[in-house]
Amino acid sequence: MPATQDVKSDVKTIAPAPADLVARACALTSTLAARAAKAEQDRRVPHETIADMQAAGLFRVFQPERWGGYEMDPATYFEIQLALAEGCMSTGWVYGVVGLHPWLMGLFDDRAAQEVWGTDDTTLICSSLMPTGTVVSAPDGFRLSGRWKFSSGSEHCGWAYLGGTPAEDGRPGDRSIFLVPRSDYEIEDTWRVSGLKATGSHDVVVKDAFVPDYRRLRWIDNFNCLGPGQAVNTSALYRWIFGQIFFRGVSTPALGALQGMLDAFLRYGSVRVARGARAVDDPSVQLVVAEVTAAIDEMKTILFRNLDNLRGFAERGERPPLRQRIAYKFHSALVGERCSVLAARLFKAAGGAGLYTDLPFGRILADITAGRQHISNQFESIGRSYGAALFGNEEQKDLML
Repeated sequence: MPATQDVKSDVKTIAPAPADLVARACALTSTLAARAAKAEQDRRVPHETIADMQAAGLFRVFQPERWGGYEMDPATYFEIQLALAEGCMSTGWVYGVVGLHPWLMGLFDDRAAQEVWGTDDTTLICSSLMPTGTVVSAPDGFRLSGRWKFSSGSEHCGWAYLGGTPAEDGRPGDRSIFLVPRSDYEIEDTWRVSGLKATGSHDVVVKDAFVPDYRRLRWIDNFNCLGPGQAVNTSALYRWIFGQIFFRGVSTPALGALQGMLDAFLRYGSVRVARGARAVDDPSVQLVVAEVTAAIDEMKTILFRNLDNLRGFAERGERPPLRQRIAYKFHSALVGERCSVLAARLFKAAGGAGLYTDLPFGRILADITAGRQHISNQFESIGRSYGAALFGNEEQKDLML
């Protein structure tokens, strides 16, 4: 294939209105809730759920228009994710990872997009971005080997983004993301965990696969809001900050799941009687649902305010100040911590009956707690960086900002 980006796609897709797409996601919420227990048992998002999401066009939100996508605003994307996670946090989590990857493809050399979507524009991509494998330079590309963990939704995907730091000219090169087809890796069933069981976040194993130069994207370019794909994908969407989109993808599911837990608790509490007293008359129960409701509203307000501010920078072709990026990352990471604490309070308020698996409280608490463990949701270390920035130390150490 030629070195220049002259490959054209003739895919034409009529995009729905953003509100209609959000409504489609909301219409799936109760279905996902009904499937959640079986999904947890099977340790994967059901194939019919992926099919429903494909039919609704949800995976096209960030996909470039020239490849059949909608190129919609990130606020629409996160509204959809919130609705999905209300029904099943594992489904919202997989969407938050796999559904974001078409946006990243918009930054890659267009020859990579041609390989992924040239014959099937519904092809999905999974990922494991930590640089845990071995990458060595080779003529016109690189060779990858090793094991990459935590690849959510990998069973449903035909390609994978894998992180690595190549050895170039005998020294470490730039940390990068490499795009690998399903034929070049194996999926090992390793996902036996206490929460987010249905995400199917298995290991990806590669044995000496060749990756051409054009299927590599440098992290430093992501940090600087750059990518070769911008030569053909020119909308402001592809000038957003990589980290600000990606870490919200693994933060927002907890917020949606907490809303789903609150809704289930309100239904349950409206008929519950404990020791001869109605739960709705219990002041402690009244207080916890009030606090959870207010906290959800606050966290959603911050999410969409931050997205609105970031949109302005992208539209102007500017990068936000580093301190603002650090602050927004802390806002995102804090969601997991706050949701886990609030979910635990709801679980306790449910009493002994809340232990039974015909109620969703235990599963949702476990899922939110598991999501809190993601490296991008470790609010303590991220908070320390934010605190240091507030004192004037804004040294760039994190390329996921």
